Amino acid sequence: MFYGQIKKFDIADGEGVRVSVFVSGCKNNCKGCFQPETWDFNYGKEFTIDTVNEVLEALAKPFIQGLSILGGEPFEVENQPDVLELIQIVKEKFPQKDIWCWTGYVLETDILPDYGRRHTEYSDQILRSIDVLVDGPFIEEKKDLQLAFRGSSNQRIIRMKEFWAERDKQ
Repeated sequence: MFYGQIKKFDIADGEGVRVSVFVSGCKNNCKGCFQPETWDFNYGKEFTIDTVNEVLEALAKPFIQGLSILGGEPFEVENQPDVLELIQIVKEKFPQKDIWCWTGYVLETDILPDYGRRHTEYSDQILRSIDVLVDGPFIEEKKDLQLAFRGSSNQRIIRMKEFWAERDKQ
């Protein structure tokens, strides 16, 4: 996996002060995307153990609330193994920090097992390990600058513990 950027003091991509990793590679190609350069799977730098250590060092600061994983597209099939590995390492080292993840795919129709065109052997573990999923494609006609943590009104902020609790009841 490649990544385009790591923000070590991000207040725009999730609650509190965060470390944000922008992975490379996206097949959604949303019209009006704010980072079309990240569509290229080879954009930026290779994600290595040194990158993981850089993220962990930034997360170690006590004022950092958590990690945000954006893109590009974290749920592209090619990115999921490395995204899961990063999440697992962060959860082990910093269980008190929350993890937010953005996807241009829709949870129920694209990622969950029964329907998901982007579902892989890694998807469920990612979804059960993150705290918040912001899902849905950016739709330029629904762009709304008033929305927190989203670019267009069709996108949802899903608290995953609540999602799983409700789903597991069914």
